Amino acid sequence: MSRPNGPLTCVLTVTDPMPKLGPECPGCGEPWLRPTAAPGRYRCVYCLQRYELVSVCPNCGEHSTIVRMSSTAVVACNHCHGSMLRAV
Repeated sequence: MSRPNGPLTCVLTVTDPMPKLGPECPGCGEPWLRPTAAPGRYRCVYCLQRYELVSVCPNCGEHSTIVRMSSTAVVACNHCHGSMLRAV
């Protein structure tokens, strides 16, 4: 087995951002939150915690429309950007 004569150089260039796997779980922080068969319900496939989408933000009390939010998979409050998910 032979080794190269010069020093080894390795250049890694990352030009593309990491793909977004999904919404982050409020419990464990992993990006594995997935919708279930029930509307407005989510489950983390990493920690297996279940959540439901609520219409009033637990952080600031702002009201949001659940139908609009669940269809676009946005689980953050439009006002304070806190999580609109409550553990079940």
